[in-house]
Amino acid sequence: MNVVILPKVLEYLDEVVYILFVKQYFSYLETSICYVDDLIDDIKKNLPTKLHKPASQYFDKYGKSMEYAVFKKSKRTSWYIFFNTYEDEQTGEDIFLVRYIGNNHTIAQYL
Repeated sequence: MNVVILPKVLEYLDEVVYILFVKQYFSYLETSICYVDDLIDDIKKNLPTKLHKPASQYFDKYGKSMEYAVFKKSKRTSWYIFFNTYEDEQTGEDIFLVRYIGNNHTIAQYL
């Protein structure tokens, strides 16, 4: 199984690093960077085994027929990872393509 994260999602996560620091969720920029890096590592390692559900039509603007999985990172914050699954025709390997990411503070009302 292979997890691929679209560049626009990685760009968003780079922005999250600075948002977390500027809004003082973390006192040090390095801590904010570690938080996002840990989230990315968790997604790459565990997305294939996470329970996933069909995404609502609201999220079709990011990709059709997506599913999502929840990654709880603290008592107050859960990250929602939206993806499509494909099969590599040559290897038969499942590919999880991450198309969008949000958290309960920004998108919970659409789930």
